Amino acid sequence: MTLLTRFARPFAALLFASLAFANAALAAPREVRIAVVAYTTAGKQSFAGGAGVINQDGELQRELAKRGVKLTWVPVSTTAVGPQVNEAFSNHSIDFAAYGDLPSIILNAAGVPTRLLVPSASSNTYLVVPAKSTVKSVKDLKGKRVALMRGRPWEYPFVKLLEANGMKLSDVKVVNLNPQAGAAALGAGGVDAFFTLSDAWLLVDKGLGKIVWDSKQAPRSWQMRAELWGDKAFIAANPELTQLVVDAFVKNARWSSDEANREQVIRIGAAAGIPESVIRRDYEGTAGSWKERASPLFTPALADHYRDLAAYARRSGLVAKDVDIVGTFEPRYVQSALDRFGLKTYWNGAAQ
Repeated sequence: MTLLTRFARPFAALLFASLAFANAALAAPREVRIAVVAYTTAGKQSFAGGAGVINQDGELQRELAKRGVKLTWVPVSTTAVGPQVNEAFSNHSIDFAAYGDLPSIILNAAGVPTRLLVPSASSNTYLVVPAKSTVKSVKDLKGKRVALMRGRPWEYPFVKLLEANGMKLSDVKVVNLNPQAGAAALGAGGVDAFFTLSDAWLLVDKGLGKIVWDSKQAPRSWQMRAELWGDKAFIAANPELTQLVVDAFVKNARWSSDEANREQVIRIGAAAGIPESVIRRDYEGTAGSWKERASPLFTPALADHYRDLAAYARRSGLVAKDVDIVGTFEPRYVQSALDRFGLKTYWNGAAQ
């Protein structure tokens, strides 16, 4: 045996053991980390949307625990959900996230691969002006200051509203502010309008603003979306854990879509710090049934929405290159859940 062989064999054995350990660690993580919008009310933290229901139910936590895996909800602030989640995906500090469509496109265009796992509900958007403003429609805002946080999911509905009225984003003076700062700017007279989500009703209740447009009767493709996304590498290495997470979100969609649970859905939303009156007014008059609102189906309409949004992101300079965002869709986990839970026809035709 040569000297080289004597030293090479132990090194090879050590290298093999190290690789085996790394592969085992990758295949069996001890933790599943899901980023979710969080609120703190009276010192108590709660989560928005389906994550709040899943957290209260506890089934996902129990199923993961059976496999020696801890469930960790990673809270993100409403002030900057997209940037925070994208940074977390980039540095691999989360495995999944329930967040918006446009930030997801920005992330994938930047070369950080994620996968859309569970489609979810679209959200309404609102155009608010000061209470005493003479503005009656978006056409009256040409050349005026509009608070809008660039790169967030509600940018696209605003652009679609402008385009439908023969305008473009450059026709208004965009003041790039997060929702909290935008609301404050509207109340202080610093902007002529504010484009936002259901928090528009808070400005109405305070007598600071009035709503001149909302997306409730607009084409469904205009509405912003928030879905469950997952890290591509984590999904590939951990299909069983991914399926457990998807199962939890599909079960929540089924529960939330039941008209009998509407009041409880509203109460859970209110527990996250959103007044019940705001939630009720946000839901009132929205096109489509309560059932289809929670549909987790991958549909042609969903693909069209993401294609159009990706094209807008490229056209507007939010991303530097084209991205095949529909290529990030991973429907097999939802399909498996629908098959096993007897839900194959439950949402037939929903969200088309």
